[in-house]
Amino acid sequence: MKNFALLGAAGYIAPRHLKAIKDTGNQLVAALDKNDSVGIIDSYFPEASFFVEFERFDRHVEKIKRENKVKLDYVSICTPNYLHDAHIRMALRSGANAICEKPLVLNPWNIDALQAIEQETGNKIYTILQLRHHQAILDLKKKVQQAPEGKVFDVDLTYLTSRGKWYYASWKGDVTKSGGIASNIGVHFFDMLAWVFGDLQENVVYEHSHDRASGYLRFAKARVKWFLSINYEALPEEIKEKGQRTYRSITVDGDEVEFSGGFTELHTESYKSILEGKGFGLEDARNSIQIVHEIRNAQFQQPKKGKVHPMFFLPKTLHPFA
Repeated sequence: MKNFALLGAAGYIAPRHLKAIKDTGNQLVAALDKNDSVGIIDSYFPEASFFVEFERFDRHVEKIKRENKVKLDYVSICTPNYLHDAHIRMALRSGANAICEKPLVLNPWNIDALQAIEQETGNKIYTILQLRHHQAILDLKKKVQQAPEGKVFDVDLTYLTSRGKWYYASWKGDVTKSGGIASNIGVHFFDMLAWVFGDLQENVVYEHSHDRASGYLRFAKARVKWFLSINYEALPEEIKEKGQRTYRSITVDGDEVEFSGGFTELHTESYKSILEGKGFGLEDARNSIQIVHEIRNAQFQQPKKGKVHPMFFLPKTLHPFA
């Protein structure tokens, strides 16, 4: 049984990490979040110590290590994106390995700095790239590998996950903290595309605003038109009629890749892989971090025929606080 700590226990994604720790037969000994709405912990680890101040959390970790001989094996990090690299460093310097949510960091050079910390401490940094464990994506990767030499697939990627006004008031609405739409909701899709279709050759951005982003990617084995949005109005009417607020679609040469389900256990699968020493590390994350960094800093280009996602032409909206 391994000892875990969790940073960002009140966050949206934290319950998946709590479940993964529990499902893999391990224990949570301490958790931290500046917000105290963490009743979810009762469903998994009611005996875990909880702190709202980092200093008290840090003191507790030191105390149980020295007095109770309880050493942390892993620190799971679910904090805001811009804090990830600092919290990873804290984990490694405390003698633990780090398991960090995506995006691992906001900029490619942050990965280089973390590699130095890995070498100094001898501990490992893992990231959650859960789509690499999804059976539909594994099947797609196999299909691409078995395709004839020189085959280039035409791919449309659509991800719509509507968010309310709260989003813009939170850290997620601040591009300096979240990295913007492409980083915050799209990075795992860009990782998947690079993992399946090979080296990136072209990255063209048409739009990257408060509620949507769109562009064109050329990989070694794919031409990709992509569109991301958090605007409810972008959802197809049939999705709205079902009372749903999320829509995912990947088509490859016009055929839909069915991956609407199968997401609930992917964090547990990720943890199993990490605990077996097979988890995804810093270099695995580099391609997607490079892609979203380029998107965030790109000069917008005019769409070209055949290289633009049809949803790009949806009506634009003002920022709700404008």
